[in-house]
Amino acid sequence: MVSPDPRGSFALVVAVSLVVALLATAACVTDRPTHVRPSSSDTAGARMLPAERGAAIVYVALGDSTVEGVGATSRARNYVSRLHERLRAVYPAARVTNLGVGGATSADVRTRQLDRAIELRPDLVTLAIGPNDITTEVPLAAYEQNLEMILGRLRRETGAVVVVNLIPDLAVTPRFRGSQHREAVGRLTIAFNEALERKSRAHGAELVDLFAASRREVPLRPELMSADGYHPSDAGYARWAELVWAGVEARIAPGTAR
Repeated sequence: MVSPDPRGSFALVVAVSLVVALLATAACVTDRPTHVRPSSSDTAGARMLPAERGAAIVYVALGDSTVEGVGATSRARNYVSRLHERLRAVYPAARVTNLGVGGATSADVRTRQLDRAIELRPDLVTLAIGPNDITTEVPLAAYEQNLEMILGRLRRETGAVVVVNLIPDLAVTPRFRGSQHREAVGRLTIAFNEALERKSRAHGAELVDLFAASRREVPLRPELMSADGYHPSDAGYARWAELVWAGVEARIAPGTAR
């Protein structure tokens, strides 16, 4: 399981009054988890990775500290590197550029990572962003506008398959589980995930439900979390890569040896 990156001391998460203000933005959200429809097996009209094993696939990863790999014992054990390993088993010439930076918000991806990603002419892009928007009090509407810009430009200016993961359930992480902010952060995670789902589907991205998996698995498997109680451990990143790979695999053209 995973979560955002602390900024500075993390200001001990969101002050109650500020969280309440953010919740007002998401007043329509209930206590239920986000109900994400599984990725459809019907790929008609969807962008696909090529069938040729010799294709020199360019994979670009966008996002925050979970993309950078904070919590892993080495960069080779973050989920991006693990995905690249799986990708190379299908496309031996595949290469990766990891643009993820700890502390990044959706605005940071839009202004500091997106242009570089487009310049690389990617075939595959993964996007993991949102926890820092929640913990740094970014309004939900601004987050959704940033997603529109990121996913819209990737759709218009590249031919890439885009795979987006929902934000894991922050409320079940050790950092929040016993916190007075647990319920508020849980509600905001749901609201931000609903925005992620809307924008991902509107722009033809493949959606991976890390929220449900984390809610189900993290309380039973503490080894998925690193010592900071917030980021994934090596085991957590391995699980993340497994889940995101299923989204990537759904976009590999039929007939490709896997």
